[in-house]
Amino acid sequence: TALGMVETMKHEGHTALVHTAAASNLGQMLLRICLQDGVPLVNIVRKPEQAALLRSLGATQVCDQSSPDFMAELTDALVATGATLAFDATGGGRLAGQILACMEAALNRKAKEYSRYGSTTHKQVYLYGGLDTSPTEFNRSFGMAWGMGGWLVFPYLQTLGPGATQALKARVAAELKTTFKSHYARQVSLAQALSLEMITAYGKRATGE
Repeated sequence: TALGMVETMKHEGHTALVHTAAASNLGQMLLRICLQDGVPLVNIVRKPEQAALLRSLGATQVCDQSSPDFMAELTDALVATGATLAFDATGGGRLAGQILACMEAALNRKAKEYSRYGSTTHKQVYLYGGLDTSPTEFNRSFGMAWGMGGWLVFPYLQTLGPGATQALKARVAAELKTTFKSHYARQVSLAQALSLEMITAYGKRATGE
């Protein structure tokens, strides 16, 4: 999934990425890939301790949604990176629309002339998860050059073809204990997974747990 995000960025002509719920195992993998491959990455998290974790791993652009200046900080990060493609794990709520709005604001900072239709640079947010189960809400304050849609890794791999897909798999296999290493809070058997205690624990979908 993390490699597919970077490949999507390349194929669609973007030069940098935005990722939400970025302190997750997947987010940490994507951060390591971007550091290795020289891809600018804006990481969006929900808590200060998650921001600190990513910075300790080498992230330079981290935006905390709990900050009162989140929108301004995100816009600054987008100006610094030029990111016009985002992958949103939350799905619901206002975050996807906020990202598009900040992308538009970042592009307008560098605009040389005014346009009533907004920036002509295409801005794209892909929803690939549903951590927030509420409706996706947005105010269309980001011009006319934008898109919002769904993205899943397996349909994407089918568009890549077997050769390119195998190359991605080979990289995962070669870097399984480095770039793609994962941390687990605990091991749970299938029988334990049906207990109320365990359902309560994993039902939180909390980063790091």
